Amino acid sequence: MALVDDLWLVDFGDPYPGEPAFHRPALVVGPPDTFGPDFPFVVLVPLTTTARGLSLHVEIEASPETGLDETSFVQCELIRSVNAMRLIHQLGVISPGQSQQVEMVLRTLLNH
Repeated sequence: MALVDDLWLVDFGDPYPGEPAFHRPALVVGPPDTFGPDFPFVVLVPLTTTARGLSLHVEIEASPETGLDETSFVQCELIRSVNAMRLIHQLGVISPGQSQQVEMVLRTLLNH
């Protein structure tokens, strides 16, 4: 079961222009545990290794904790819901500080 702040390798499938594609890391941002284990969807945000210098992107260093092979960036503007069956395997987890950064950007994007 995927938990908030977990990093997973996700099968995004074939993309439309500008969308995440194929197999790539993503950060789970929801739903909260209160939805229960039978809820079939996961809300996540894809990662990219391309540094675009956008304030919407949160940097995640490669480390044993994250399970990433190289520094990556959470693309908060690409938040989406996918079926949990698209999750391939867990890579790691982000730190509480990184989680707060992502949450702040998402709140700003969603006007909350």
